[in-house]
Amino acid sequence: MVIPYEGQSFSALRRQCQQNGRLFEDPLFPTSDQSLFYQSNQIGRVTWKRPKELCSDPHLFVDGISAHDLLQGQLGNCWFVAACSSLASREALWQKVIPDWKDQEWDEEKPESYAGIFHFRFWRFGEWEDVVIDDRLPTVNDGLVYCHSNDSKEFWSALVEKAYAKMCGCYEALDGGNTADALVDFTGGVSEPMDLMENSFKEDEEKRNELFERVLKVHDRGGLISCSIRATTAADMEARLACGLVKGHAYAVTDVRRVRLGHGLLAYFKSDKLTMIRMRNPWGEKEWNGAWSDSSEEWKKVSKSERERIGVVVQDDGEFWMTFDDFIANFTDLILCRLINTSYLSFHKTWEEAVMRGSFHRHDDPLLNRAGGCTNNKQSFLQNPQYVFDVKKPEDEVLICLQQKDRRATLREGRGENLAIGFEIHKVELNRTYRMHVTQQKVGGSVYINSRSVFLRIELTEGRYVIIPTTFDPGLEGDFLLRTFTDVPSDCKELTLHEPPQTCWSGLCGYPSLVTQVHVLTASGLAGQDSDGVSDPYVIIRCEGEKVRSPVHKNTRSPEFDTKGLFYRKKANQQISIEVYNHNVLMDSFLGQVTLPAEQGHFQQTLHMRGKGDRRDNDLPGTLTVAILTSTVLTNI
Repeated sequence: MVIPYEGQSFSALRRQCQQNGRLFEDPLFPTSDQSLFYQSNQIGRVTWKRPKELCSDPHLFVDGISAHDLLQGQLGNCWFVAACSSLASREALWQKVIPDWKDQEWDEEKPESYAGIFHFRFWRFGEWEDVVIDDRLPTVNDGLVYCHSNDSKEFWSALVEKAYAKMCGCYEALDGGNTADALVDFTGGVSEPMDLMENSFKEDEEKRNELFERVLKVHDRGGLISCSIRATTAADMEARLACGLVKGHAYAVTDVRRVRLGHGLLAYFKSDKLTMIRMRNPWGEKEWNGAWSDSSEEWKKVSKSERERIGVVVQDDGEFWMTFDDFIANFTDLILCRLINTSYLSFHKTWEEAVMRGSFHRHDDPLLNRAGGCTNNKQSFLQNPQYVFDVKKPEDEVLICLQQKDRRATLREGRGENLAIGFEIHKVELNRTYRMHVTQQKVGGSVYINSRSVFLRIELTEGRYVIIPTTFDPGLEGDFLLRTFTDVPSDCKELTLHEPPQTCWSGLCGYPSLVTQVHVLTASGLAGQDSDGVSDPYVIIRCEGEKVRSPVHKNTRSPEFDTKGLFYRKKANQQISIEVYNHNVLMDSFLGQVTLPAEQGHFQQTLHMRGKGDRRDNDLPGTLTVAILTSTVLTNI
């Protein structure tokens, strides 16, 4: 589904212009300084001109679309231009951003059909938005001020930039930004920023090889990739290094591959391949001058046919190859924008996506406050929104992305700064359906950063988990989008209630007076009932007609169950039982049980396994270690 931005319908507006015989003039993005700047005019006198006033034969595309079409103008938006360079190399993606491009192209045979109106699409906060613009572009001395093409007749990049600037409030709002955000806006994908100085990539060849495989997979599956060298001081920004690379500057990755070394037939029978990566500088010049640069001697090791196959061009066009080792040695930051495949008809891995919309909002009542800040704020941390999801496989890779609404459009009011956001993940009881009131077992979390989105890829074991998205400081307000991706449906949903609701039946059937958390930690020395002397044990916790069953633990007599159940209880004197079974193909067999007293408080016990019934001589092999937490206040756990 595509939403018209600010309610402007491209087809209706174009039809109106064609009927009136007038070229479109966009009232929402006028040819004035307010569309250029949110502070003050930094450029001087700007004249807005249509492409027909700049050349006699304008086109959206000249000889197709490529990464070489883009040159950065008088804006510090290399991040956006680098993202456009990546986009240009992916036909399926740019045709989404530039819809019906043939219909939008200048038609020499029907000049009367041209109405000076274009539209482009960007993925914003969970929806594709269709942004309409007129074709009046800012110029100085008859030259485009901002992004432009190598070919003076080609205008797609300048028009896409204008649509993006309109959505962000003005052109100046694009000065300085995050390539990851633009990549997501172009694809609806998920951006994973990676710090190449961490995880010993430079020293550890195995980790480097694993990373190359990941980068190659993202590239081969149609994702977009960008990279940069971190600038640590203002003087470092856009400083050119001796190797030809530029600090604080976003590069588009345009190819990733293994390059075959050698010449002739022999090269095909040898396994010598070099892991290589190709990048492009948005300036259209200033390239890497080290090994495997455009005219370096190393290319003599590669056959002419192989060079042609991978498109090696010797010219200062801003595009160059490096070995992956040199790439890791020189670059500090990498952004992988994955296209998350949710199609069941695909040959590649598909993901189950859950999308949750929420907001951080303040309230004086702690039970209603949803702006508690990060875990440093112990009193209010759990007042944040909470989302529960299940991992249903013994182990699953989970992708989590938390995104806030872009604030660039509010720069004029001085509110353009992103909030510092992040999230934590806690493993909780297998049957939890109400909000957490005490922190549990934290299993992971993101960094806190004032970027538009934060991302985490994590391996989790079977069980139930709660994600707590937060701002770093308490009391800050804003909307967010939470996306989770798992291998099988996770049943992700928001936890809104604090305790079981009172209904008209509560008076007849009773209302819980106690809440008890049962945490089965470990067992030791269980009977080995299988032929190999071990068992496949699992536990069932039973309380007042409810039960919680743990996953099966394979081939062990001393399992680490780490299984929790939560019970809202009406009968304070009724005991809780925990039964242990051995999983078999035909019928599960009993390994023993323990019963727990129901008194209040928090204690941990190691209990001997017993048979069914209460006879004292009924002992069975093994012990079970259990922690119990009971409270008369239902919102205490």
